[in-house]
Amino acid sequence: MRDKSVPLSEVLQLDINAVDIDANTTYEMSGVYGFGRGLFHREPLRGSETTYKRFHHLSVGQVVLSQLKGWEGAIAVVDPENSGRFLSTQFPTFRCDEERAIIAYVGWFLKYAPNWHALRRKSRGMGARRDTISPEKFLSLKIPLPSLDDQRRIVERLDQVAALVDERRNAIEAAERETRALLLKAFQRAIDGAPLRPMAEVAPLMRRPVEIDLDASYPELGVRSFGRGTFHKPDLLGADLSWQKLFLVQQGDLVFSNIKAWEGAFAVAGPDDHGRVGSHRYLTCVPTQGLATAEFIWFYLQTSEGLGKVQSASPGSADRNRTLGQGALEAITVPTPPIGRQEWFDRLHAKAREARGIRASTAKDVEALIPAMLHEIFDGRAKAA
Repeated sequence: MRDKSVPLSEVLQLDINAVDIDANTTYEMSGVYGFGRGLFHREPLRGSETTYKRFHHLSVGQVVLSQLKGWEGAIAVVDPENSGRFLSTQFPTFRCDEERAIIAYVGWFLKYAPNWHALRRKSRGMGARRDTISPEKFLSLKIPLPSLDDQRRIVERLDQVAALVDERRNAIEAAERETRALLLKAFQRAIDGAPLRPMAEVAPLMRRPVEIDLDASYPELGVRSFGRGTFHKPDLLGADLSWQKLFLVQQGDLVFSNIKAWEGAFAVAGPDDHGRVGSHRYLTCVPTQGLATAEFIWFYLQTSEGLGKVQSASPGSADRNRTLGQGALEAITVPTPPIGRQEWFDRLHAKAREARGIRASTAKDVEALIPAMLHEIFDGRAKAA
């Protein structure tokens, strides 16, 4: 039999400790992550640096709601690490009636994603940045309320699994750090004593202009920042391309976003990227056969030393103005050890990527455990009023 569901207003009440801001006082500030990830520490803020007249003072066990982002899971229970810190008045706080509900149980309930979706429907405003959730709308969410003993058992079960998930996540992150450190050591060994040559010699620019057919469609390629590879954009229709120039991408090309290369937006085109097109914002370079491999150059340019060279070749004071010019790209120097040594490192890197893929798959399965358990516990019972 299902547990009785009651509005959150029966177990949570507004509990706001608003303090007047002193211009000469420095306040330790907190923030609330989205997607049920809890609170975090922000930089301290001096009273003279804000236009707010009051802050909300936090204490352990309170529930904090972001009125602007609660609909995407920016709701949390105050932990000891954030007790005594401050949030703006956009974050109302609530106290739990422990005779009706255990705060840890309520905290787990508020991590259940369908509750965020319900708040999205209750929010008001125009556009995601203006949607707000009033305390009254928040408190109208319905929570299943089993006995206190059952709540304790649910919390114990979820806490145990969460601890195992954290342990596994930490192990995966440690393995990633170790793999990266070993790769960097191997790379340093590979480039030891190697001469530096300009990209114009090692991997010169190769532009393949596409003649636009108004009746054709063109599969477009994009490149993610921070070395996260390529992605596929929706097809472009020739009839819509009144001014834009397109260039063909082939497997093995080094593809650079000329406006985001400074933050690692370049990649090696793979088999699935072959034959796609990039806008004039994408620069393609082809390694000189027998002199360099694309993967080796990519790895170097993603190191702090190599990325520093890309950033120096991308002048400007703002994101959209930091453009990597063609001449500046070809002037960047990269180490060129014997090709056999590069291929040895590429094989090692490929094995590391394979292991990373396995870990990523494992991490995805691990991260799915808690949402699956929350679904099992709350599905069909956490309904909005």
